[in-house]
Amino acid sequence: MKIGFLINPIAGMGGSVGLKGTDGLVDEAVRRGAQPIAGERAKKCMEVLNLNDSVLILTCSGAMGGDALVPDTQRYNVVYSCEGRSTSEDTKNACTRFLEEEIELLVFCGGDGTARDVYSVVGRAIPLLGIPAGVKMHSAVFAITPRSASKLIELFVAGKAEVRDAEIMDTDEAAYRRNELRMTVFGYARTPYEPVLVQQGKSLFQSVSEERAKEEIARFACEFMRDGSLYILGAGTTIHKIAEVLGLGEEKTLLGVDAVKNGKLVGTDLNEQDLLHLLEHERGKAKILVSPIGAQGFIFGRGNQQLSAKVIEKVGVENVIVLATPHKLSETPVLLVDTGDDELDERLSGYLSVVSGYRMAQRKEVRRG
Repeated sequence: MKIGFLINPIAGMGGSVGLKGTDGLVDEAVRRGAQPIAGERAKKCMEVLNLNDSVLILTCSGAMGGDALVPDTQRYNVVYSCEGRSTSEDTKNACTRFLEEEIELLVFCGGDGTARDVYSVVGRAIPLLGIPAGVKMHSAVFAITPRSASKLIELFVAGKAEVRDAEIMDTDEAAYRRNELRMTVFGYARTPYEPVLVQQGKSLFQSVSEERAKEEIARFACEFMRDGSLYILGAGTTIHKIAEVLGLGEEKTLLGVDAVKNGKLVGTDLNEQDLLHLLEHERGKAKILVSPIGAQGFIFGRGNQQLSAKVIEKVGVENVIVLATPHKLSETPVLLVDTGDDELDERLSGYLSVVSGYRMAQRKEVRRG
């Protein structure tokens, strides 16, 4: 069996520096201090991938693939070479090359933009599987974590993985940076599937009862936020409702990370370094408010990479507060974390109380992705 494997080396670089994506903004991400993360995410998959000698991995040179593979345990050939910084055209050209070699599965490491580029060439010809490394990963072709991807590859090779249709989501990044979430279905790919290993596509929950539930959560949050702590507010409509009740709705970003103290906004659209700087002056008196992505269930690691492992450690696991409406919780079997730090993910795991109404909470399990 032949498997194609490629990495988008710049995927995810815009996350920790608050750019909400990297498409067209690599230089700005670097200027803000961003470091490549996709290669390390890919290595986490490949270092535990156990394939027999009948499997040949076809890949790209250097940072686009070869650097993440393990020569002692994996058979691979480099069939596409890239000089300098790779582009979306390199991704597409590599996919064309893979198809010429008649691969049976294409594994890529990146985000929604990479998924879109891969699908534009491969379509439904062969199954696709994404190793999550981007800022936005709303498409349903991604494994929950790099290690989950390795398990899915092994199941596929053994003929034990179901193959299903999965949405490739196209997000308008320019609108996203203006705090507008505009998503369309770019297409339907085929992907290996195992329920506990593959993420669901993002869902938006909107109804009269949902809005009422968000208001009740917000009223309760505004009460406990009077304790003088710095409150770091994550993305999404549930958290944004808190800002509206505080009278800060016009200033709070919908899809960014902001900070409030004593009812006043002290920082908007903050990146990782901004947050660490704020926390230096708080002497441990800070909390993080987050809400899971609808259906996917991620509270860290999808669309809020500004809330990095360093930021969470500084605030303290015990000071993370999760909020979600009853309907969203009913549609989300478990909550997931994927901070990139395995030890921190383990400490975040377990059961916690999720604020689900006015002075109401529900117990929910949190798992490492």
